[in-house]
Amino acid sequence: MAKGQISVQTENIFPIIKKFLYSDHEIFLRELISNAVDATSKLRTLATLGEVKGEVGDTTISISIDKEAKTITISDKGIGMTEEEVMKYLNQVAFSSAEEFLSKYQNQAQIIGHFGLGFYSAFMVAAKVEVITKSFKENSEAVKWICDGNPEYELEDHDKESRGTDIVLHIAEDSTEFLEDSRIEGLLNKYCKFLPVDIQFGTKTESTFEGEGDDKTEIKTEIPNIINNTSPIWKKKPLELTDEDYKSFYNELYPYSTPPLFWIHLNIDYPFNLTGVLYFPKLGNNIEVQKNKIQLYSNQVYVTDEVKDIVPEFLTLLHGVIDSPDIPLNVSRSYLQADGNVKKITSYITKKVAEKFESIFKTDRAAFEEKWSETSIFVKYGMITDEKFAERAKDFVLLKDTDGKYFTIGEYKDLVSSNQKDKHDRVVCIYTSNVKDQYTYIQAAKNYGYNVLLFDTPIDNHFMQQLEYKGENLTFVRVDSDTVDNLVQKDEKKESVLTDKDQEAVKEVFTKSIGDLKGGHVELKALSPNDHPVVITKPEFMRRMKEMQMMQGMDMDAFPDSHNVVINTNNPIIANKLLTLDEAQQKETVDYLHQLALLNQNMLKGEDLANFVNKALEKIS
Repeated sequence: MAKGQISVQTENIFPIIKKFLYSDHEIFLRELISNAVDATSKLRTLATLGEVKGEVGDTTISISIDKEAKTITISDKGIGMTEEEVMKYLNQVAFSSAEEFLSKYQNQAQIIGHFGLGFYSAFMVAAKVEVITKSFKENSEAVKWICDGNPEYELEDHDKESRGTDIVLHIAEDSTEFLEDSRIEGLLNKYCKFLPVDIQFGTKTESTFEGEGDDKTEIKTEIPNIINNTSPIWKKKPLELTDEDYKSFYNELYPYSTPPLFWIHLNIDYPFNLTGVLYFPKLGNNIEVQKNKIQLYSNQVYVTDEVKDIVPEFLTLLHGVIDSPDIPLNVSRSYLQADGNVKKITSYITKKVAEKFESIFKTDRAAFEEKWSETSIFVKYGMITDEKFAERAKDFVLLKDTDGKYFTIGEYKDLVSSNQKDKHDRVVCIYTSNVKDQYTYIQAAKNYGYNVLLFDTPIDNHFMQQLEYKGENLTFVRVDSDTVDNLVQKDEKKESVLTDKDQEAVKEVFTKSIGDLKGGHVELKALSPNDHPVVITKPEFMRRMKEMQMMQGMDMDAFPDSHNVVINTNNPIIANKLLTLDEAQQKETVDYLHQLALLNQNMLKGEDLANFVNKALEKIS
């Protein structure tokens, strides 16, 4: 037996490994199995070069738990190590000096493997580690390396006959959770589900049947429980795959999910390596629940689903897999942001998504329109947050009107320019955020010859503002933001049938009855006699400001529900009847007209609505 000291310049290296290198100790399993996969992959490579004598045979990596002995064993049938290689690789903690490591990285979450420390992640959960290994090389002798988490180690001969490496972890008292089958199985499914070498964890029962009819018998057989898919679709060529392959893989990633709308297969090897499949899911009402579903892998090893520094923010709503060995694993955010490859990858993914939208739009517009209700949030969000994407998307972003027709921005300008240009020569896009609640206003606008767009998602306020500020010469106004004659502001003005004196009298009656509008006001306008006698409008700027503040969770008391009460002086009730009534009748009529206008705007609620209904019932009873 030989004894020695691991080549570190301080005895504090092991506490640093345990405390700083990973925020979550479960990562040890990923590191050790990744090492086993590397050893197996190297063996396969050497075999293809004719440097391995005999058949390679079974290369399955197995994980086993011995609860009584409190051990976890990871066994591979890879290249193994000679005694000299054990001395070289296990007894030198990183090739940079320990002092440099401690001073530079102790406060960052860098990957151990990046510094040659992958194996030492074992000491985050183990009080003692044994490595039993035999090289594939002819005439090699097996050796056993033992270390209990201090710089001292022991090295002795062993009788292991087959090539490969067994790592035996004697689990520490504070990590006994990892001796539970369910815990290890969960970690294997999380980190090793798509590794390129078979990973076995225990056995499972497989049923086969012999005979037919009443003579049919079930035969149960114990077989190895292989937990991974060694050939996921992102490693294959798109031409080898069918739509069903992509849908099946989506279901493998997200069991019981609604099938995706479509997908993008990523495959690039210059100037960086990246493969993957990104899916456009059908989004439910809760967008936040849909986020962070992209899984990041490095050479088929799961890393994280926190990909916001790799994938643009608007694409965190996508689902799927990205695999790149050029993305540093488990790195700090500052390192990711400064990494040149990460920036290139971000640009590449954005470009591929834009190309996918363009392709569908140009080749099958009907399908593009059919999916627009689900995909519009991706496009709009992208246009708001990403300049390069916005430049490409402006040609395929769609506007939908209340008749269910779709238009590009250019097409819509051509459609409405003749009738919906204001005095500033801007095209006015009139829209509704709720077809049912704003039905009366929509009909009034249509009767005026206007087209009405539908903007009913939370992101639409920001999207409209984006288009207004991007020089498209557009402005957006909601159907209830002003009276119908003034939605498209021109210099035209209708004459009232009332004298100035009578108009002042009408305004005084309304102002006295309605009271304080908290930021709004009563105004008189000469509309069509067929328009309603009283209309509630919500000025576009103030309403939009309030809605944006609400989205950001700000205190709404600072933004009262500002609205104006507009009296149509040309409506017969106002022009011919109101001033002929006595004071009590005037108040009753004004209150009734005001409440009807509030009801039409869905603003009459609670006690006020109940009182209004009761009075209406009294009149007809």
